[in-house]
Amino acid sequence: MQEETERTMAFAGILQAIMQVQLQARNGESDLDTLAASLHSILVTNPESPKDVYGESPDLKLGYEAIMNQLGDSRKKDVEVTRYLVGILALERKLSRDDAALGMLAERFTQVQRQLHHFDINDEQVIANFASIYSDIISPLGHKLQISGNPLHLQRPIVQQRIRALLLCAMRSAVLWRQLGGKRRHLVFSRKAIVDVAKNSLTL
Repeated sequence: MQEETERTMAFAGILQAIMQVQLQARNGESDLDTLAASLHSILVTNPESPKDVYGESPDLKLGYEAIMNQLGDSRKKDVEVTRYLVGILALERKLSRDDAALGMLAERFTQVQRQLHHFDINDEQVIANFASIYSDIISPLGHKLQISGNPLHLQRPIVQQRIRALLLCAMRSAVLWRQLGGKRRHLVFSRKAIVDVAKNSLTL
């Protein structure tokens, strides 16, 4: 059960980042505290447990709600979210086989850590740095994700940067999910168990 709980936490991290990508693309903004929680998860690279990455359950509220909508009996399933999820998991598989890309990521994350001595994690310069990491290292690994939304928002540079930074957050959680034994088949055969963990986590 502990394994399922930890895997579900990482999966909630993926969906939480994806939901914020969708909010940014449609509305040009998302909750700043939720954004900060997702961005912080990128920089916890040697956690003892997923709680070190995500903090307490309230920090993953949006992700757990997305699990219940996407995997539960709800009629709120969103094909766009599923499309982004499939794209992220495909990119993560390619990243996991690319030692050079993994090495570059570690190097660039160290640069961000240094930047945080001077700026808040939600600062535009830090977000621009995260965005360039995604563009330089992750995006070239495979098919580019086509993000749908309001063209007025999608044309704004800060929105583009937040979206790329959030896709990097989704990748970080996808890496952790795989490291914890997560496989696509779990999303089919363990749906009820995953939804139950999400539901319980929201009531803690």
